Amino acid sequence: MATYKGIQGFAIQNLSSDPTTFITGQVWYNSTDQVFKVTISGTDDPDSWATGGNLSTGRGEVGGAGTQTAALIFGGSNPSPRTGITEEYNGTAWAAGGTMGIARKRLAGFGLQTAAVGFAGQGPIGTPVSDTELYDGTSWTSSGALGTARYEPGGLGIQTAGLAFGGYTTPPQTAVAGTEEFGGSSWTAGGAMGTARGATAGTGTQTAGLAIAGKITPSFAVTGATEEYDGSAWTAGGTLNTARASIGAAGTQTAGLAFGGEIGPPTGATEKYDGTAWTTTTSMGTARYRFSSGGTQAAAFAAGGEPGSSVNTEEFSTGAGPAIRTITTT
Repeated sequence: MATYKGIQGFAIQNLSSDPTTFITGQVWYNSTDQVFKVTISGTDDPDSWATGGNLSTGRGEVGGAGTQTAALIFGGSNPSPRTGITEEYNGTAWAAGGTMGIARKRLAGFGLQTAAVGFAGQGPIGTPVSDTELYDGTSWTSSGALGTARYEPGGLGIQTAGLAFGGYTTPPQTAVAGTEEFGGSSWTAGGAMGTARGATAGTGTQTAGLAIAGKITPSFAVTGATEEYDGSAWTAGGTLNTARASIGAAGTQTAGLAFGGEIGPPTGATEKYDGTAWTTTTSMGTARYRFSSGGTQAAAFAAGGEPGSSVNTEEFSTGAGPAIRTITTT
């Protein structure tokens, strides 16, 4: 006769409160409520995307930083081939911020609305740049240059402890694996990625970061590969269910979020990371790529992007988790 442990691989636990992590079909005894409980497929409160305030200037190929209620978008293209326009979000509406010293597109950023870093990108005539600028909530100032000029790199961290990795150099358009660590004023070499790629994204911290998705040259095939950084070296992590490039990212190394991007056409696919594997959740309302993003796994934002130099903002909210049901016994 089959037993619960034989089927599930673990025994029914006696717990004083419901667990915080679940497997569909998991059964336990809640000794406080004095009932058996089980998780079923689906959620009582599913993850969702909601429309936020529109940008004043729609654009794509942008950099971004911050949180859902204190976000930044800067640089990009439209209305001109390259711009240094910055806008600040308060969770409801966007307002003009200080203009970058160097107009650029396909750049990256990290940090907070009042302490952000914008770096790399394509400057005049489309050449990759190494310039770095720091934002204090009002204006941008020049800082130390990257060791390797690049565009469409990944970035993560805070203003005093960040990372730049991957991206493209020209000519020819070649993806790089190089990582550089930012200490607040200058860049130093870090560990190289396992797979060179451009159009990648990052989230987390300088000592516990994620590099997610991208395109691999010379074929420019999209990848769903994830790598994890420990402060000195990259190691392979879980692979996205939907391979893509130019995505948005939020959260930490053990609680990450990846959303949007381009597969060929744009996608709104959204996935959550638990430090080991990615699981698919509710898709964005507007498929897009090369947009501003940031926040946490529970509260992220996406603003602007392509196609169409979007003005749209979306806000992600995580649900309460799997549906829990009481098992009636007689």
